[in-house]
Amino acid sequence: MWWRKRRREEWDPFDIFRGGFIDDIFERMIRDIEEMFRRFERGEGEIKPIVRGFSIRIGPDGKPEIKEFGTKPEIKGIEERKPLIDVIEADDEVQVIAEMPGVNKDDIELNATEKELEIKAESESRRYYEKVELPCEVLPDTAKARYNNGVLEVIFKKKYPEKKGKKIKIE
Repeated sequence: MWWRKRRREEWDPFDIFRGGFIDDIFERMIRDIEEMFRRFERGEGEIKPIVRGFSIRIGPDGKPEIKEFGTKPEIKGIEERKPLIDVIEADDEVQVIAEMPGVNKDDIELNATEKELEIKAESESRRYYEKVELPCEVLPDTAKARYNNGVLEVIFKKKYPEKKGKKIKIE
């Protein structure tokens, strides 16, 4: 390696700019870009958008929660994405908001249990999939869902544990 050629006390960090190291990197980048354009001209390549990101929110315990969203590996020609999801817990309900642009209401399939919500959506050009773990147990039968302008909103009523036992009268 270039930094091992000299003893430690003679090493100069600016040598990487003098010896052609940076020039080699730029030449390799230019060759790769030119090859990419040649493949596109021959019809061998396809430009696909890559959407990646993350959201950060502070959880109920005061610690930050980081969730990833975006493009997943390609499956059968259509890339699968993770929608950007927010889960909001109120006193008596849980609200799940998912951003899924590019699909219609009829393309969305929702499945819920007491502890999680599964979101699937597939159109001709987009596919979304995510399993959302809910912060508490909910009543799946009370779910109300709306989809408008690429935003899905699902609201569940919380499940409260039934009090078992009987009040005892003191005589």
